[in-house]
Amino acid sequence: MTNKNHPAPRAAEIVREYGPFDGAKSIAGVTHDGQRVWAATGDKLIAFDPASGETTRSLERACDAGTAFDGTYLYQIAEERIDKIDPATGDVLSTIPAPGHGFDSGLTWAEGSLWVGQYRDRKIHQIDPATGAVIRSISSDRFVTGVTWVDGELWHGTWEGDESEIRRINPQSGAVLERLELPAGVNVSGLESDGADLFYAGGGGSGKVRAVRRPKN
Repeated sequence: MTNKNHPAPRAAEIVREYGPFDGAKSIAGVTHDGQRVWAATGDKLIAFDPASGETTRSLERACDAGTAFDGTYLYQIAEERIDKIDPATGDVLSTIPAPGHGFDSGLTWAEGSLWVGQYRDRKIHQIDPATGAVIRSISSDRFVTGVTWVDGELWHGTWEGDESEIRRINPQSGAVLERLELPAGVNVSGLESDGADLFYAGGGGSGKVRAVRRPKN
């Protein structure tokens, strides 16, 4: 089902694959702290070096959906809540309710807010990181998985059936501006930019994280 108003998709350029990781059956959320990539694997958060691919940290924390990093702290969706985690110690510093009450998917940090994907509701909510209050919502026409901001651009992952894309959308209207199509059977769960020219995309049940090139406009 292709909306005739959407731009034609381009093939996503997968630069590198990481994983599967020891003991991790699937990848949910993904974030980037400036040096390392963090991946949520269900019951532990792992960090790996994107240059070597080696796992450098592991935090025993419930983590079944999106992950974000605000420059200091990690935020992690765990069922119906979002935990703020000290990456140095693994301690949970505070908790807010997740807007989707357990049906939340992606998570990212931008402009002082958390942005939360709602998978089946096909929405992205901007929320207050202190209270969890919804500030505004953006609608999509596809199931939303991971979300990320980079250079003022809002991107999100989609995953319906066997089809996944990474899409750039207008943050005001939700209109689709750009589509990167993953190969059939390659799914996108979590999504985060490295702040430059790569996305890190969680691969769901494959247990892999993939680096995908961000197109230059």
